[in-house]
Amino acid sequence: MSPRGAYKALGSLVLASASPRRSELLGLAGLEFEILPGDAEPMPEKGEPPAQYACRAALAKALDAFARRPENVVLAADTIVVLDNRILGKPSDAADALRTLRELAGQTHEVITGCAVCAPGRKPESFAVSTLVTMAKVQDAALKAYVATGEPMDKAGSYAIQGHGGFLVQRIEGSYSNVVGLPVAEVLEAFSTWGIIAPRAE
Repeated sequence: MSPRGAYKALGSLVLASASPRRSELLGLAGLEFEILPGDAEPMPEKGEPPAQYACRAALAKALDAFARRPENVVLAADTIVVLDNRILGKPSDAADALRTLRELAGQTHEVITGCAVCAPGRKPESFAVSTLVTMAKVQDAALKAYVATGEPMDKAGSYAIQGHGGFLVQRIEGSYSNVVGLPVAEVLEAFSTWGIIAPRAE
């Protein structure tokens, strides 16, 4: 990653995610890191609060990567879309994506990212950040055209606010980067508090 940015890592940092969006967001802060996706991702348990699940999923990914890099600091994240307390996962096919987008249209949903950090000599920690997203009432033809781009197919909630799907979003309340996949301000604050990063010298 490019060393240009406001912060530097004070040790070896691992991002346990294959998401190019998370890599870009973390890299823009100036941090250098290794990408080592955590393969573990549990399913939600019956009655489990969405934020609790997001943290549990992030922690599972972090622990999986930390087992392979125990000398490094590991960051993992898991982003979910929640409507009426229901977690909307990634679509199984184009028809499923369209159903999800129709359901979200004109409604306000919640995007929750669970973040987890593992570091040598300390207890793993996790936290969740929530953003409210209000979707516009978009014509069905436009929803179909968006699905045809293929972008929704690997996205929780079947849309990407930073991509072609930006037109779907009318308003957000909270962190924009959280909707993209990583609550940058909150992650950097936690890293600073835990002594993982420091501002770069001028």
